[in-house]
Amino acid sequence: MFRRTAKSRMPSAETALPGRAEAVLDPQPHFVHGRPLAPPFPERMEAAYFGMGCFWGVERIYWQTPGVYTTAAGYQGGSTPNPTYQEVCSGLTGHTEVVLAVYDPDEVPYRRLVKRFWEEHDPTQGMRQGNDFGTQYRSALYWTTEAQRAVAEASKTVYQQGLAAAGLGPVTTEIREAPVFYYAEDYHQQYLAKNPYGYCGLRGTGVSCEIPAGAPAG
Repeated sequence: MFRRTAKSRMPSAETALPGRAEAVLDPQPHFVHGRPLAPPFPERMEAAYFGMGCFWGVERIYWQTPGVYTTAAGYQGGSTPNPTYQEVCSGLTGHTEVVLAVYDPDEVPYRRLVKRFWEEHDPTQGMRQGNDFGTQYRSALYWTTEAQRAVAEASKTVYQQGLAAAGLGPVTTEIREAPVFYYAEDYHQQYLAKNPYGYCGLRGTGVSCEIPAGAPAG
């Protein structure tokens, strides 16, 4: 019980693990479609970041979404530079597991990616997702443009209303400008394509997110 509670508390910058100067991954081409995981990307592309629990299932959701150019698993939101998976799991980095989705806004608007974000996990659980406990499993929506910020905040308001109507609790999702993204180790990248029967604990609430037509598209 103590260990579970300790892993569910954010460490301060002073108590977080020191990390390292070098990256833990030299990104290789995407296992599914062969596109790059790291910049430079085609000029028209935009980047967005989604934390919904275990990043294995989250990445599959987005690489299967039409209009998404490429995806990568990684860590964001903490204090430790270039963390390893083991360090993130310790609860002493402050990072959450996230997926980078690089998308063509002419093919898929950000609002559609955000709709999947809300509907494919439970954003009311705080420092956990299902049976996965700890800061690394917290819900997070990190934006990279002001248009994305407007969509993220408006959609949260709409979804909170839907959750309340269904008798569910308040949204605990962390919404802020995207902090530094650190790529996870190679074996995490496109994990469920490499391991089709691997674990995926994502579960939505069953509440749909109907973003009003007049809301920003992102």
